[in-house]
Amino acid sequence: MDAHIRVRNLTMTYGDKLIQQNLSFDVNHNDIFIIMGGSGCGKSTLLKHMIGLYQPSEGEILVEDNSLWGVSAQQRQQMMQHFGVSYQAGALVSSLTLLENVGMPLELYTKLLPKEVAELARLKLSMVGLAGFGDYYPSEISGGMLKRAALARAIALDPDILFFDEPSAGLDPISARLLDDLILELSASMKATIVIVTHELASIFAIGTNSVFLDVDTKTMLTTGNPNELLKSCNDEKVQLFLRRGELANV
Repeated sequence: MDAHIRVRNLTMTYGDKLIQQNLSFDVNHNDIFIIMGGSGCGKSTLLKHMIGLYQPSEGEILVEDNSLWGVSAQQRQQMMQHFGVSYQAGALVSSLTLLENVGMPLELYTKLLPKEVAELARLKLSMVGLAGFGDYYPSEISGGMLKRAALARAIALDPDILFFDEPSAGLDPISARLLDDLILELSASMKATIVIVTHELASIFAIGTNSVFLDVDTKTMLTTGNPNELLKSCNDEKVQLFLRRGELANV
């Protein structure tokens, strides 16, 4: 259970506005790590700090004990090439086919020939259940398929760490469960560490092995640990209300 990512004394701000402060937690190798909390608490902002898009106001983020912001811009770019990212809206290029979208990182960051890029892109599409859909455009497929295509692009370079921002947003319960199953399959096959921003309880309990809970009021973390264990043992009222809100809705 050695740490893949270490967040230490992290403070995040937008100008003079404090988002979160004093965040310290570990993401272990092969974790499916959940960033959770109420709306507006800074979950997606934390993800962007961990990806290397936003620089912390204070504190540091270590990947394999290397500081993400204590290195040169060039070294940080090299570290980020080991990350795969799937954004909430998918962020696929509408004018490109799925095959071209998935092949884009391979064209940018490898010296593969066009034929090799296409072969690898087809493989990645098949890994997410989209074999045969390479010539389709994003506008021609369903929302669930869009999520899978974005995931195929995220794994194009065989990343060590995968980041997801609300992967189930906008999906019906069946499609969301299928996406959870796919994430579990990729975790097992790729041996990658996965970090997910989500508020979906079904996903949190089904796939989460570790987590951090951010609080919008105190602007800091309230706890960290396996979500299922937190449900049983965490004494913080806000954490319990968040994790048991499904039960309360049925009362």
